[in-house]
Amino acid sequence: MRCGAILLAVSLIAVPAEVSVAEAGGFGKIRVLIVDGYSNHDWRRNTGMIREVLEGTKLCDVSVSTAPNKAEDEGWDVWRPAFGDYDVVIQTCNDLRGGSNGKTPGPAWPRAVQKSFEKYVAGGGGVLVYHAGNNAFARWPAYSEIIGLGWRKADFGKAISLSREGELRIHAPGDGGGTGHGPRADTVVIRRGEHPIHKGLPEKWMCAELEVYYFARGPAKNLEVLSYALDPKTQRYWPIEWTVRYGKGRVYNSTYGHVWQNQAEPANVRDAAFLTILPRAIQWLAGRDVTFPVPDDFPTAKDRSLR
Repeated sequence: MRCGAILLAVSLIAVPAEVSVAEAGGFGKIRVLIVDGYSNHDWRRNTGMIREVLEGTKLCDVSVSTAPNKAEDEGWDVWRPAFGDYDVVIQTCNDLRGGSNGKTPGPAWPRAVQKSFEKYVAGGGGVLVYHAGNNAFARWPAYSEIIGLGWRKADFGKAISLSREGELRIHAPGDGGGTGHGPRADTVVIRRGEHPIHKGLPEKWMCAELEVYYFARGPAKNLEVLSYALDPKTQRYWPIEWTVRYGKGRVYNSTYGHVWQNQAEPANVRDAAFLTILPRAIQWLAGRDVTFPVPDDFPTAKDRSLR
């Protein structure tokens, strides 16, 4: 896709508000690195959208590190993202086989990059695992610990479901199936607890064209479920947002942000809830106070809100 098409799609997304540096607690801008290069989703449009939204808040300086997308590419020898130069890394790469052609989108990262990423997170870095980034790197044990739960086979690790009231149920490996989701649909998301990212948000809101992952699996260590929603197929509630503490680092996961190759104006990334929660999650991951405002058009439990 040409850059012009990417920017045209991005320009349709209105940025909800700006927060001054003073309002953010006197710190400088948050340094954010988007890592992209391959996915079974439209990673180019995702990167353009994320960058425009975050820079539009005036809270963030955003850079991009694009990985080679074929195992035989010579660029792997020199691709070494400087994770330590950033407050937050947004990981969008996905090597899981899928999409319209059924092929693997890209290879694993070089071991040197994996080790650098592990060190960055354990040492206190912030990571936002963006949508299909949650599906990635099943053969990299530390990555599964970092994300907590991911798109994995039935015997891979634990899964977590919830009661309607938000009580957790742990599923052992093999208890239930592998990870999946039903059709994207407008779905009521239920807030769980009082996490800073959700401060001031309603108890429930309607999310546009959401994917509810059932039986996401992994080590699930040091994990907190922030929100959840009902999957019609399994008739169970499953996590939508969750955080993980990995060493000194903070990690945020969600199933928000779906952009498929054939979606002209994806409702999921024009959703006022997603566009509010994204910069708030970045603030929390960077160790800042969460100051990004909850807008007047934040969705209710009955009506979605698109921009």
